[in-house]
Amino acid sequence: MNAGCVFCDIVAGRSPSSFAYEDGRVVAFMDINPVTPGHLMVVPREHAAGLADLDEELGAHVFVVAMRMAAALRESSVRCEGINLFLADGEVAFQDVFHVHLHVLPRFEGDSFRIDADWSVHPKRAELEAVAAELRSAYERLPLGK
Repeated sequence: MNAGCVFCDIVAGRSPSSFAYEDGRVVAFMDINPVTPGHLMVVPREHAAGLADLDEELGAHVFVVAMRMAAALRESSVRCEGINLFLADGEVAFQDVFHVHLHVLPRFEGDSFRIDADWSVHPKRAELEAVAAELRSAYERLPLGK
């Protein structure tokens, strides 16, 4: 647990929350500032400020729980015509609580959630291949698991 972390406080029961799921490793709770009704957060119990701090096995479990919560949303009476999973890692990526959290966002026609970007950029194949080669090399140098 990390003192001053709102998600650590929720996990520890020091702050109120409406849990939709919990196990020994993760919790899923309702977002208090939902983008759409049913907006959930899936959070590891163990504090990890960012992805680099998260054990890979735990990260996989966070994703599996998010997938199952997405299925639960689709089975519920919550309006849900689609799902977005969103994880911000770092301040520039709009992370505002520095404890890893995966948003599960029910989507429906006409909702207010938007992802805006310049989708007109189309790099040349040679540039894509160069970046892919650099990423392959960096990936191969990574240590196995955490």
